[in-house]
Amino acid sequence: MSVERRGPMQQKRRTVPLGMLRRFLAASIFSIVVTSFFFVHVHVSPSPTHHNFSDKIPSFYDPQSWTRELVPPYLFKTPLSVPKSKDSRKESDYDKLWKPPPNHGFITCTKPTPNYTTPTRSRGYLSVHTNGGLNQMRSGICDMVAIARIINATLVIPELDKKSFWRDTSNFSDIFDDEWFISSLANDIKIIKKLPKKLVNATKIVMQFKSWSGMNYYENEIAALWNSFNVCNLIASKSDSRLANNNLPPDIQKLRCRACYEALRFSPRIEKMGKTLVERMRSFGPYIALHLRYEKDMLAFSGCTHELSPVESEELRFIRENTTYWKRKYINPIEERSKGFCPLTPKEVGIFLTALGYPSKTPIYIAAGEIYGGEFHMADLRSRYPLLMNKEKLVSMEELQPFSSHGSQMAAIDYIVSVESDVFVHSYPGNMAKAVEGHRRVLGRGRTISPDRKGLVRLFDKLENGSMTEGKTLSNKIIDLHRRRLGFFRKRKGPVAGTKGLDRFRSEETFYANPLPGCLCRTESLSINASQYR
Repeated sequence: MSVERRGPMQQKRRTVPLGMLRRFLAASIFSIVVTSFFFVHVHVSPSPTHHNFSDKIPSFYDPQSWTRELVPPYLFKTPLSVPKSKDSRKESDYDKLWKPPPNHGFITCTKPTPNYTTPTRSRGYLSVHTNGGLNQMRSGICDMVAIARIINATLVIPELDKKSFWRDTSNFSDIFDDEWFISSLANDIKIIKKLPKKLVNATKIVMQFKSWSGMNYYENEIAALWNSFNVCNLIASKSDSRLANNNLPPDIQKLRCRACYEALRFSPRIEKMGKTLVERMRSFGPYIALHLRYEKDMLAFSGCTHELSPVESEELRFIRENTTYWKRKYINPIEERSKGFCPLTPKEVGIFLTALGYPSKTPIYIAAGEIYGGEFHMADLRSRYPLLMNKEKLVSMEELQPFSSHGSQMAAIDYIVSVESDVFVHSYPGNMAKAVEGHRRVLGRGRTISPDRKGLVRLFDKLENGSMTEGKTLSNKIIDLHRRRLGFFRKRKGPVAGTKGLDRFRSEETFYANPLPGCLCRTESLSINASQYR
C-alpha cells in the first residue's frame, strides 16, 4: 500500500522537470531557426566581397562525380578537380585502371624531311597480291607503298587475298577508301586503280620479294629488273613482311607511317559503322576492347587445346593437317601452353581482368569473329562481366547485314572500336593485336595491356591444382607482372640475342606494333633522360 501511495508523488516530482525541459527545447529550436534564417539571408545577399558558401567550407561532394564514372577525366577539355582525401577511391581507381601511360614528350612525326622529293618519272608498274587476314594485308600494303618509292614504280591498287582461310571476296574499295589512298600519297608515289589495257600483255615478272629485306636488296636487285628484262609489270605474289623493320632511311620509315596511319583509311561505310559502335559503347562508360583470339582458325593453327573437349581437339587437328599452307602439323599443346605460345582462354581472360581490378560492371567489347564453342566457352567470362558486347548486340541485324558475310570488313569494324577504346587487351599477340597496339601508340590513346601469357599460365595452373586461390595474393602477382606491359612509349625491341638468319628478323618487334623510332619523336623541350625509355 505504501508503494502505491508514493507512486503519484513520484509522478508529480517528474512532471515538473519534464515540462521545463519541453519549454526550454522549444525556445532553443525557435532561437536556432530564427538565427539560421537571419544567417542565410545575410549570406546570400549580393556582395562583391563574398564568396560562395561552398568555397569557404570544403566538401567531399563532387557534383560531377557521376560523369567521372562514365567518362575518364582525360576526355574532358578542362580537367575535373578531384577532392583530396585519405580514401579518394574514384581517383585511385581511375589511375589504376584507366589512366593512359605518360607519353614522356613523344609526338607523332610523319612529315618528310627537307631533303624529300616528289616522285620522279616511274620506271614501271608494281602489282601486288596481298596475303592473309585484314591486318596482315594492311601492313603488307603499307610496305609495298614504301617499296614502290624505293624502286621508283607506279603502284597498282593491290588485290586482296580471297583464297585464305577466311574466303572473303572483298575488293580494295570495299574495305578502304581508294580515292583517299591515291590522293593522300600523291607526293610520295603514283598510284593507279588498274593496269592500263595496253600493258596487260606486256613483259611481266611474278616473284616473291625476300622477307625483311633492306634498301640494298630493292635498290640493287629489284630495281635492276627494269633494265635487265625490260619489265613493265612487276608482280609481288606476297606482301607480308617484305620490308625490314629497322635500318631503313628515316623518310622510308615515315612513308610507311603515312601510308598506314593516314592514307590507308577505311571506306566511309565502315568508318560510319565503327563510329556508331564506339558511340554506343561509350554510352556505358569507359570500355575495354578485348581482342579475344579464340576462333576456330587460331586454335587450329596454334594447336592449343586447353579447356577443350576431345571432340573439339580432334576437329582442330583435322583442320590443321588439311590446311596446306600451314607448315606445322604436329603440335604438343601442353608444351606450347607452358611456353606461353597459346592464346588465353575466355575463362583465363576473366581471371586476368578480375585480378587487375576491373569491376564486374566494366563494359567489354569483344573484338573477334565467331568464338569457338560459342556460349559454352564464354560462360565463365560472362558470369564475371555481364556487360559483354559485340557488333551483333550493339546494332541491328539490318545495320550489320551489308558487312556480315565479309570477314575482313567485320574485322575492320572491330579494328576501329579497338583503336578508340579506353583500354585495349588482347589474348594473343597476332596481327590485329600488333596493328592496334602500334596505331594506339601513334594516336596517343589509352592503355594497351599485353598479357604475359607464360607468367600467367604458371599462376593459372596453381589455381587449377589448388595451391593458390583467387584473391589479394594472386591479384598482386598479376599486377606486378604487368606494370611495364601497359603500352608505354619505348624504343622498338631488336632481335633476340643468339638468333640467326630469318629467325633473327622474326624475333624482332614488328615496325607496325611499335613505330618508335620512325613515326614518333621526342620533343626537345623536355629534359627527361631518353635512355630510361629504351
